[in-house]
Amino acid sequence: MPNPRTDRFHIPRATDPRDRLPEEVPPEPLANWRLALNDIIFGAESKAGKLFDVVLILAIIISVVAVMLETVSAVVVHYRPLLIGVEWVFTLLFTIEYGLRLVSVRHPMKYATSFYGIVDLLSIIPTYLSLLIPGANTLLVIRILRILRVFRVLKLIHYVSEAEMLVQALRAGKRKILVFLYSVVTMVVVFGAFMYLIEGPEAGFTSIPKSIYWAIVTLTTVGYGDITPVTPIGQFLSTAVMITGYAIIAVPTGIYTAELASQLRVQRDNRSCPGCGKTGHEADAEFCRFCGEEMVDKESG
Repeated sequence: MPNPRTDRFHIPRATDPRDRLPEEVPPEPLANWRLALNDIIFGAESKAGKLFDVVLILAIIISVVAVMLETVSAVVVHYRPLLIGVEWVFTLLFTIEYGLRLVSVRHPMKYATSFYGIVDLLSIIPTYLSLLIPGANTLLVIRILRILRVFRVLKLIHYVSEAEMLVQALRAGKRKILVFLYSVVTMVVVFGAFMYLIEGPEAGFTSIPKSIYWAIVTLTTVGYGDITPVTPIGQFLSTAVMITGYAIIAVPTGIYTAELASQLRVQRDNRSCPGCGKTGHEADAEFCRFCGEEMVDKESG
């Protein structure tokens, strides 16, 4: 017999697709032509997809070189119309390609807001902006970021894990680096204020911000030489700032190196045994501590 105390809370499952909740309705499959287009544009396994990516990378390189040549006066004098024509041809081609990318995916907005989608859009906007803002087409050099797809074409995707390890090391040392940067900012403000007080506007230290600029240039051992102290006390302070700069240059490098070594150690400690699959081995372990299976490094395996 039905139990009224439990059956009243039972909701029958919808059998008609029109009665299902939105999240229960399976997405409609893409049309065959969109699937084929997606395989060519986003796929790198097929010959057509690989050829498309190689041609795209060559087109990006040529277009970036053309943009850079537009800033060379000796070239512009003779080839300006040709360079402008090349720029517009590639911009139109990239605009069509961007539209095809949006058409060939199931969720165009997700692709448009992704990293590659934003880069693709920014690589074509400057040419159109140049009609309103002269010189905006110089920003077309951002197209060089699109060559990041070479990782997919040349089968270098395995190196992404190595890049992730570098990023993780940077994130792990983020607080130490922020403390270091705060210390540097404090020092340049103090040194700049002292130098403004010692030298004054007569020596070019017309304000504390400009004196801080001098302190940053001196502390980083760049030394432009556009502002220099002339008094003995100022020169002594300048010497102290330069010596301090040599002392602190190695600090962020040491922080990052330590964190990177820690990441490498953790990665090796997390090696899994090919026999039992367990982790937690010593960094130099040659055999599994649990089953005795020989450990094989990722580099040699």
